[in-house]
Amino acid sequence: MNMRTSITSLAMVLLGFGVIAGAVGVSFGAAKSGEVLFKEHCDVCHQDGGNIVNPKKTLHKKDLQANNIKTEADIIKLMRNPGPGMPKFDEKTLSDHDAKAIAKYMLKTFNK
Repeated sequence: MNMRTSITSLAMVLLGFGVIAGAVGVSFGAAKSGEVLFKEHCDVCHQDGGNIVNPKKTLHKKDLQANNIKTEADIIKLMRNPGPGMPKFDEKTLSDHDAKAIAKYMLKTFNK
């Protein structure tokens, strides 16, 4: 097998793998940041850490603590099983990885 044949064969294998991966929904793109995900899924109601539905439940430290939300796990739990006025972000809607990225971003950005 010469070098040209080897390169062509490798290219065909990689192309085939890409087509198969795309068909089953595997993505090789870069993961979105917590900030980007927050803006896509949360910002419409929680712009600048506020809350347009319930102003007493903002994402700011004082309100988070008053509502016993202190950790990423607490935020994810609320995303998965929210109260009235907030849509449910189940695992099909938002992966565990993405939910954790959003929670981490929220604590870093608004929990001051």
